[in-house]
Amino acid sequence: PNIWPPAEYRRREDELERFVAEAHPLGVKVVEDRYDPQEFYDAARGLENEPERGARCTACYRLRMRRAAEYAAANGFDWFTTTLSISPHKDAARINQIGQELAAAFGVPHLPADFKKKNGYLRSLQLSDQYGLYRQDYCGCAFSKKEAMEREGQKKQEVSNHEEWGSGKSICLYENGSGAPYRGGVRHCFHGGGAAFFGLHRVSG
Repeated sequence: PNIWPPAEYRRREDELERFVAEAHPLGVKVVEDRYDPQEFYDAARGLENEPERGARCTACYRLRMRRAAEYAAANGFDWFTTTLSISPHKDAARINQIGQELAAAFGVPHLPADFKKKNGYLRSLQLSDQYGLYRQDYCGCAFSKKEAMEREGQKKQEVSNHEEWGSGKSICLYENGSGAPYRGGVRHCFHGGGAAFFGLHRVSG
């Protein structure tokens, strides 16, 4: 529910559907959760001026992961997890702590992970290139969009100043997270608004 505007939500949903259909050999089913941005704004109330990775992001993680845990509990999954930690901008320790708290609340174990480690982020870039995936330039919410636009404006100003000073070219690269598939025992991919949440079943053998 955090993704803004709705067209961005649909674009990311479509990319997830396409990627799962093309890339996953197990016939994973994508389950779309309800899209109600007001749920996010209610969770973020009073935290509007928090910086990215601050308390607003923690509230957002909890909101979205809670829905994944609820779905996992209601549909008989053995585990739940999230691809959020693939991003260099996301705090894996905080994400995993929330996961453990939700696991205790809903009775479904959380699979702790830091998917950016062991070249996980590099692998996400390779997969994006391989499948021609859209890679967004902001996390997803209206607040992160505003911050991204401000960064872009600052970058353009710096480039303009650089050109005026006759100092050559200025290049700025922004890294953005992207989900990578979990290769063992996935049954459903749950689209909860900006990140894919995977419900996992144990695989014997």
